[in-house]
Amino acid sequence: MKFTLQHNDPSSKARAGLIETAHGIIETPIFMPVGTAGTVKTVHQRELKEDIKAQIILGNTYHLYLRPGTDVLEKAGGLHKFNGWDKPILTDSGGYQVFSLSAQRKITEEGATFKSHIDGSKHMFSPERVMDIERTIGADIMMAFDECTPYPCEEEYARKSMHMTHRWLDRCIVRFNSTPDKYGYEQNLFPIVQGSVFPELRKQSAEYIASRNLNGNAIGGLSVGEPAEMMYEMTDMVCEILPKDKPRYLMGVGTPVNIIESIALGVDMMDCVMPTRNARHGLLFTRNGIINIKNEKWKSDFSPVDADSDCFADTQYSKAYVRHLFTCDEILGMQIATLHNLTFYLWLVGEARRQIIAGTFANWKNQIVPKLGQRL
Repeated sequence: MKFTLQHNDPSSKARAGLIETAHGIIETPIFMPVGTAGTVKTVHQRELKEDIKAQIILGNTYHLYLRPGTDVLEKAGGLHKFNGWDKPILTDSGGYQVFSLSAQRKITEEGATFKSHIDGSKHMFSPERVMDIERTIGADIMMAFDECTPYPCEEEYARKSMHMTHRWLDRCIVRFNSTPDKYGYEQNLFPIVQGSVFPELRKQSAEYIASRNLNGNAIGGLSVGEPAEMMYEMTDMVCEILPKDKPRYLMGVGTPVNIIESIALGVDMMDCVMPTRNARHGLLFTRNGIINIKNEKWKSDFSPVDADSDCFADTQYSKAYVRHLFTCDEILGMQIATLHNLTFYLWLVGEARRQIIAGTFANWKNQIVPKLGQRL
């Protein structure tokens, strides 16, 4: 994997670059749609490439491990062959999902024991096991196994957890380096900065992660309930420490405003279920604000969802029609809404990239951010 830093915005820390992987080039900053179980919900792979113009998607290690299982994925030749997606794939480590199963898991130095949310069966994730699973899934970018601390949490707990995450990382690196790439192409390992919202812990973790000298670095444990300003403070601090010649991935973020603010701090990669999950509930993101398409006010509005957008969904359907589909519980409504939201998110990071290259990002950011979060 190769990262080329192309442009730095003169009035912020925003930057534009290229990540070269075995399955293609990724233009940064980039948003990565989440394909939890091997699919971005309600969206066909053709639509992901042609309409949404996604450059990379995520797979979820926890969910893919449980279903369809690593045996099926290995027989298929990896997730790329299994789901027909021929561009880059990033897999998380399952750490966040294990964290979310607080009532059904136990974390020790060896790893995390948990019960399946599907059938209650018992499983064990260790750093070594997770590396093997991610190898078998066939991700271009594999995340190290970590513990995601909740917010709020005690500083002592965050400290112990951070040090354990660092020890787990070292075990991940040993396992990663001792196993070959699968399916004939290069796979890459990214470590994850932890430390909750405690500045000194974040600093220690960022320095430790940077010292491991891997091909990219991630920032985890944020967007878990803390105030946005606290998230930005931690992100800014970490980006100042992580090497500038490697991509920085802020995990699980977020709203359109979060994305633009994070790009301004030097983040290159982001992901979140928000555009797809909110779409299925009728919340649509536009450059002028957020629309609840189920509201009565859109019943006779025959204008496009985002009049300024060239999104596939917008050019085909009116607000009134999409509202009608949701009112009738038609699946097409969720599909159109998902297409719209993902296309908007990819447009947003693409426009941020264009503004960075033009040297106008800061001014553009100041104009668009106040609009993005308002309810229409």
